[in-house]
Amino acid sequence: MAPIDINRSREMMVFVHVVEQGGFSAAAKMCRMTPSAVSKLIARLETRLSARLVNRSTRRFQLTPEGCAFYERATRILADIEDAERNAGAGERPFGRVRLTTSASYAIHILAPILPDFLDLYPDITLDIVQTDTVVDLLSERTDVAVRAGPLKNSSLVARKLGETPSVIAAAPGYLNRFGVPDTIADLERHHRLSFGYSRAIDGWPLKQHGGTLVYPVSGRIQASDGEALRQLALNGNGLARLALFTVRDDIAAGRLVPVLETFNPGDHETFYAVHAGGSGPLPSRVRALLDFLAARGRVA
Repeated sequence: MAPIDINRSREMMVFVHVVEQGGFSAAAKMCRMTPSAVSKLIARLETRLSARLVNRSTRRFQLTPEGCAFYERATRILADIEDAERNAGAGERPFGRVRLTTSASYAIHILAPILPDFLDLYPDITLDIVQTDTVVDLLSERTDVAVRAGPLKNSSLVARKLGETPSVIAAAPGYLNRFGVPDTIADLERHHRLSFGYSRAIDGWPLKQHGGTLVYPVSGRIQASDGEALRQLALNGNGLARLALFTVRDDIAAGRLVPVLETFNPGDHETFYAVHAGGSGPLPSRVRALLDFLAARGRVA
């Protein structure tokens, strides 16, 4: 194997700065270089790789598909180099940035309360948290760890179970005073049903009926992109919502939300996982530190 050329790591570093800063001028300031020097370095890199990495114009800066792929690999390589150097000189103390994708519900109700302890334990780790209920591609979104709920379809991902939660249909007392408390499944027809605005593994509300389970359609007048938004809509009297119990337990205890149709609750549970991309090499210590912490402290009960 050819020896590692220190100029290669510098080329990668400059290229990553160009991508993350959105152009040569901003990257030049970060690297203490002139814009022309940055431009020439990227041109030399493209010549050596025999691939165009960026499309240049006076108004736009755009990565080519080859540039996107090189950026993904370069960021991981640079992070591994930094991690290796820190480990060698600091007793394997985790260091660097971890990008975490999670639902707003998990971020607010589980993650936020325990983050101060994580930051105290690992003062050299920085977190980049992206909130979304949709499933993202870890590699294309430059994500180290994703917290996901429901069945996992991608076999290339490595998962650690974070527990599971039942769900409950609930509404604000003010809403129930206006529209009445539903006693039967048929009563749902006269109620506003708050739903998710994207396809889910079970696209509806599972309800017990005649010894089995039916999935009741919930396409209503209001849809939202995440569970926390549905919770806020329910709290403000916009309708019924079926929500993970861990997100509304305090609301129910305080009387801000009232469970309904519990007789028809099938008792199903949604499982949460912390997932990361599989690979042949060891995990960077910064990623392993977050995964271990979530497995110990970030469980959904």
